Amino acid sequence: MVVFNPYIVTMTSWRPEIAGHPGPRYRAIADAIAEDVAAGRLAPGTRLPTHRDLAWRLGVTVGTVTRAYAEAERRGLIGGEVGRGTFVRGQAPTPRRQEVEDRATPEILDLSIDQPSLGLLAEPVERTLRRLAGEMQVERTLRYHAHAGMRAQREAGARWLARAGISAAAERVIVTSGGQSGISLGLLAVAAAGDTVLVESLTYPGVKALAGTFGLRLQPVATDGDGLVPDAFEAACRAHRPRALYVMPNLHNPTLATMPEERRRRIAGIAREHEVTIVEDDVFGCMLDDPPPALAALAPGQTIHVTSLSKSLAPGLRIGFLTAPEALVARVEQVMRSLSWMASPLAGEVARTWIEDGTAERVAEAQRRETQARQALAAEILGPIAEGTPATAPHLWLGLPEPWRREEFGRALLRRGVKAAMADAFVVGRSPAPHAVRVNVTAPASRAELARGLEVVAELLARPDMLMLSVV
Repeated sequence: MVVFNPYIVTMTSWRPEIAGHPGPRYRAIADAIAEDVAAGRLAPGTRLPTHRDLAWRLGVTVGTVTRAYAEAERRGLIGGEVGRGTFVRGQAPTPRRQEVEDRATPEILDLSIDQPSLGLLAEPVERTLRRLAGEMQVERTLRYHAHAGMRAQREAGARWLARAGISAAAERVIVTSGGQSGISLGLLAVAAAGDTVLVESLTYPGVKALAGTFGLRLQPVATDGDGLVPDAFEAACRAHRPRALYVMPNLHNPTLATMPEERRRRIAGIAREHEVTIVEDDVFGCMLDDPPPALAALAPGQTIHVTSLSKSLAPGLRIGFLTAPEALVARVEQVMRSLSWMASPLAGEVARTWIEDGTAERVAEAQRRETQARQALAAEILGPIAEGTPATAPHLWLGLPEPWRREEFGRALLRRGVKAAMADAFVVGRSPAPHAVRVNVTAPASRAELARGLEVVAELLARPDMLMLSVV
């Protein structure tokens, strides 16, 4: 392993010779980097030109250089550091025979799941587990606890919720086993089999699974670029007499709409008028720098607010926080008892420690910065079709140009080793699905891996004739 100091050399004048390298220009640039590293012309620690500068020198697009640097990073030749530049790491090690054989059958690159970058957690996890092993009273922690969670963990949850502008006493906070658990607790606290629950016209697939399991009737409500349409919500309240509204006002999954404050106030007022409980899914609110007030802050007596640490820290932690109106807390605890008794106290202690010592906030901020960098990479590779995507959104919601249909596009991606989430997964009932796909940017282990997947997406979007080639 080559350890390098990025401050050893500052070099911005390097220009690769790509004329003798066959194939796409991005690959020729990556090959030139490998050649110059092997020949000693690029020493470890050398800072490479910026994407824009090298593109100007070579007469290529910035996207071509972005792909070239991503390919060189995949080979282990270079590394990028946010705010500092791209640096030479050294000559890539010769792969062992088994590694070469493994690469012969590439795994599917899964861009269908929304999960954060997990490479940021290695040090905090090791440090926290060592600390807890020394401080924690194991016998006390691992016994049964109150359904709502340990008192200290509920207090930590209240502090975490305060970041979203929600003021709730610890007595109103319930520790959950992640966001899915919180949504289940919220809906089942107010609705039973046969009851109607209103949802956005495209909704989180986990709610569809929950409704199917427990016999809830989902009724889609129209949305637009700002989220749920108030007039459509009011009409649905009159027509269906729903027990609850499940809604995601921040970075809606999948459309990424964030509901403006004025609309939130209208939704809250309609819910109060028709006595409909709002279950507010706020798992992505942590990714926004300055989100509008939560529905739970505008209508605290009408709203069950659900968040989790899955999107800001790690899904495998399986810890989230639910806050409910005082009149519903006991009912939520009763549902918790019947479903899982309690969330894991051990995982809850990790979450409590991270919230109290500031690790959670630091990692969440690092996730936002990494996501922003990946969205910038996506914009370079995909161009105009990615325009309008929020800078810290965990995924892209891409409308497909004609003649692509979502089913054929998904199959074409899979044939090239990439998986995305088709719009069908978010449609309620037999409503028509738009020809669109959700492409995650945070799940891949590296930006180089993400770039590889996005290149496939970009190639297909630019080549609608590929659709015809797939029909025999």
